[in-house]
Amino acid sequence: MNLWHNIRTTLEMIKWEHSIFALPFALTAAVLAASGWPRPMQLVWIVACMVFARSAGMAFNRYADATFDAANPRTASRAIPAGLLSRGFVGGFTIVAAVLFLLCAAQLNHLTLVLAPVALALILAYSFTKRFTRLSHIVLGLVLGTAPAAAWVAIRGTLNPRILVVTAIVLCWVAGFDILYSCQDADHDRLVGLKSIPALLGIPAAFWIARALHLLMLALCLWLIALFQLGLFAMIGIGLVALLLLYEHSIISPRDLRRMNAAFFTLNGVISIIFFLSIAADILHRH
Repeated sequence: MNLWHNIRTTLEMIKWEHSIFALPFALTAAVLAASGWPRPMQLVWIVACMVFARSAGMAFNRYADATFDAANPRTASRAIPAGLLSRGFVGGFTIVAAVLFLLCAAQLNHLTLVLAPVALALILAYSFTKRFTRLSHIVLGLVLGTAPAAAWVAIRGTLNPRILVVTAIVLCWVAGFDILYSCQDADHDRLVGLKSIPALLGIPAAFWIARALHLLMLALCLWLIALFQLGLFAMIGIGLVALLLLYEHSIISPRDLRRMNAAFFTLNGVISIIFFLSIAADILHRH
C-alpha cells in the first residue's frame, strides 16, 4: 500500500499527464515518416518510450534539484522537500523508468536501441545545466526536440534531415515558454547562483527573447509546410497555433505573471495537439 502511495505521489510530482507537450510532435513525425498512419505496435512503443523517457527525466530533475526546491518558496511544497517522498525512492523510480525506456526502444529497430542511451543521457544531463549555463532553456528545448527525430527513426530506421525542422520547431517553442516560466524564479535564481535568461537580463528582456523564439518557431512551421508539401489543413493548424501563441503572450506580462500556469500548461498542451491533428489530417487526407 505504501509503495502504491509513493508511486502515485511520484506521478503527481512529475505531472506525468504533461507528457502531452512533446508527444504530439513525436506522433507528427511518425505520421510524416510513414506518409500515413504507422502500424499500431509502432505507435504503442513510441508512446511508451515518450512516457518512460519523460518520467525518468522529470523524476531525476526533482531528485537533482531537491535542495534548490527546498530553498524556493514556490517549489518548497514539492514532494521531496516537503518530506512526502525520499530521494532514494525517487532515484529508484528514475532508474526503473530509464530501464523501461531502453527496453521499449529496443522493440522498434536497431538504430533506436543504439541511440536511446544517447537520448537518455541528454535527458538526465539537462537537470544540471542551470548550474553552469544561461542556455538551459535551449537545452530543454533540444531534449524535447529529440522526440520527433527519434519517432522518425523509429518508423524509418534512418534519419532524414527534413525532420530536424520539427526538432527546431520544438526547440524554439519549448525554450520560449521555459524562459517565460523561469521569470517566476528570477530573484531566487540570482540569490542562489542558478543561471537563467530572466536572472541575467531581467524579466522584460526575457519576454522579448521568448517572443522572438516563438516567431522563429512559426517561421520554421512555414518551412516545414514547404519541405513536406503540406496543404490547407496544415496551414490552418499553423494559423491556429499562431493565434494561441499570441493569446499566450497577451495574458501574461513582465508586470503580471499570475496567469503563468494557464499560459504554460493549458495553452501549450492545446498548441501541441493542434499541431499534430492539423498535419496528421493533411497527410491522411492525401493518402
